[in-house]
Amino acid sequence: MGVIPALLCITLHELSHGYVAYLLGDNTAKEQGRLTLNPIKHIDVMGLLMMMIFHVGWAKPVPVNMFRFKKPKRDMAITALAGPISNILITVVFLFLFGALYVPLKAGAVGVYILQMLELTAQLSLGLAIFNLLPVPPLDGSKVLLSCLSNENYYKLMRYERWGMIVMLVLVATGVLGKPLSWLINSAYSALFPIADWACNMVIKLFYI
Repeated sequence: MGVIPALLCITLHELSHGYVAYLLGDNTAKEQGRLTLNPIKHIDVMGLLMMMIFHVGWAKPVPVNMFRFKKPKRDMAITALAGPISNILITVVFLFLFGALYVPLKAGAVGVYILQMLELTAQLSLGLAIFNLLPVPPLDGSKVLLSCLSNENYYKLMRYERWGMIVMLVLVATGVLGKPLSWLINSAYSALFPIADWACNMVIKLFYI
């Protein structure tokens, strides 16, 4: 059940990075065929497995050449934020759909399955957003944080970003980061869930009262 929601979340996440980079002047992603909704272009097998097992993960990073930006550090930070923001929007949309369709679909087995898929997509997308906002290289949050540094320190730290993912894998798999991250995701999900309640109540008032 988690495969399709995970593919949707990572595809739109990476597509958002590439599209925003393109709007800001870097067409690297377009040149390499990454401005596409084809999930195969964006899959990182380990990241996909992590999403389905731990509800946090990553995709194959969209290539970005920050030196094509007019303001490299600022535009890199904006490009980095595009992915998590897209996932938060996905969460909002799918929570709304879950609430709006809850009453008409809850009675049948197929309907319940669809509702589960909608809710799982919202959960996975929010998990992907929060995980990628962590200020640890090479996650998106690190690029936002590093944009506040001097140029010398920025480029120096960017050289070590590939080692950050190894550290993240160990921390999540051992539970050191997994438990607090799960708490953070669950708290954010609870804060957003009233969107589903509002959509459900709206449908009841419009069609069932």
